[in-house]
Amino acid sequence: MESAPALPSQERRRDAAATRRRLLEAGRDLFAEHGYERTTVRTIAERAGVNQALLFRYFGSKQGLLTEVLAQGGLEQLRSTPPEELFEAALRSMLTRSAVGAGDRTLEVYLRSIGRGDETAGTLRELGEEYQKALSGLSGTADGPLRADLAMAWLLGIGMMRTVVAREPLADADPDEVCRLVLGALGHLWAAPERGCPEESGEPGERVQEH
Repeated sequence: MESAPALPSQERRRDAAATRRRLLEAGRDLFAEHGYERTTVRTIAERAGVNQALLFRYFGSKQGLLTEVLAQGGLEQLRSTPPEELFEAALRSMLTRSAVGAGDRTLEVYLRSIGRGDETAGTLRELGEEYQKALSGLSGTADGPLRADLAMAWLLGIGMMRTVVAREPLADADPDEVCRLVLGALGHLWAAPERGCPEESGEPGERVQEH
């Protein structure tokens, strides 16, 4: 019985790239839906339609796949989104809970992956730094990095309450309404003067000196 002819090297590379992409997409969706611990190598491979041994060949481990899912999704959003649209893009992607196999789910994966090993922690820190750099110039102030961190903390808090804790009414709130309220308030964060504390401005709320 004759054996099947070997695939040309270019075709083998194309097949390998397609398999790798399917594993990344399957891992992204399952990590976002169920979290790292509840997602198994077997379920990832089944959703990708490949043998689970290929996950280890291309990523080394489930942890390695998670790290690449986070890096790929976060960096793609940074590359494709202007800084002034970045916060809203991340917020909407989380609020709309993208359908399986489509859209960006980096924030959902991020929220369910905090604390997952040194390798992933390093990727999370790097992504956080890149997002901070992108957002810190929006205010045009010297304390831009602080404002960027505050915006990111709010974004992650909203994501945690909506997708992980599933607290009502936020869990089922209309995405457009959430964006309207959050982005309106965020505009004040970017526009606030650098020195606006009541103690310095003399506005209502100034601390009263005791006699």
